[in-house]
Amino acid sequence: MSKPMSAQRISKMDEAKNVKDENKLYLHEGILYSTIMSPSENLKGLKELEGRPNDILLVAYPKCGFNWMVAVLRKIMAAASGQQELSQIPPLMEFLSPDMQKVVGEMPSPRLLGTHLHPDNIPGTFIAKKTKMLVVFRNPKDTVVSYYHFMNTNPVLPNAKSWDSFFTDFMEGEVAWGSYFNHALAWEKLMDNPNILMVTYEQMKENLGQGVQQISKFFDFPLTEEQVQTIARQSTFNAMKESSKNTHGKHGNVFFRKDYKGKHCRELPSDTSLPDELNYFYAIFEANNTEPCMRAPAVPEDCVITLSAANVKLEIGRTI
Repeated sequence: MSKPMSAQRISKMDEAKNVKDENKLYLHEGILYSTIMSPSENLKGLKELEGRPNDILLVAYPKCGFNWMVAVLRKIMAAASGQQELSQIPPLMEFLSPDMQKVVGEMPSPRLLGTHLHPDNIPGTFIAKKTKMLVVFRNPKDTVVSYYHFMNTNPVLPNAKSWDSFFTDFMEGEVAWGSYFNHALAWEKLMDNPNILMVTYEQMKENLGQGVQQISKFFDFPLTEEQVQTIARQSTFNAMKESSKNTHGKHGNVFFRKDYKGKHCRELPSDTSLPDELNYFYAIFEANNTEPCMRAPAVPEDCVITLSAANVKLEIGRTI
């Protein structure tokens, strides 16, 4: 069943090459989405998708390690069940057509599902049914650099006109799936939910074996130490990039370009001036690099968080 969905995704990516950039994104309830992969009927239909207590839901803002964690979860599930791992990737929920949503609704448990959606836009039954969720974040500086290159290699998204224009769009949340900062602040409010495990790309990169063990324990998948280390060894970035032709077809290089961890300084133009809100969120990751999950420190007295319907803006008002 997953094979047709994977093939359908690749087909749409091929078709996207003939679509004009200005037609590749559209606004749905204040957030931009891919016209090709997430048309409005998909998003409207998702409201009827029923979550289950034993579903496994992976959530990550774009370019925060989603595809990497898909592979890790599949290996964990395969090892725990004794079944041979399948190579097809599970699609993002927002990529499912209404017909495919019905198919997913009939899939046997446990289902591995994924999404880039803001927590407020994830079907409510996943929270109501106490579905366990793995939420992955990445430091914002590496995220913005990776997203910039992703825009210029993924045919379903419009090319970034320039680094400056894309950077402005990213900071204002005018990119597909909306504001990174909006996502981060929303998930921070849910961190004490026992059914949500938050990890960072940086933590997983630092000690993948420990991350695999933490994730498998959270989802109640019993693994031996040997299985944990085998999965970690098979899930390094280089190993994933090597196998991407099997898992992602000819578009593997789109999803596995480079292994970024603190390398934004090599990619950002030397004259780039980083807004205070980006530096603030980056500081959160740096300060909590060894913690089991990210936790925002108390907001400094000279910071004012202004909320609006479309964006979360961190404005720094320095007291004189």
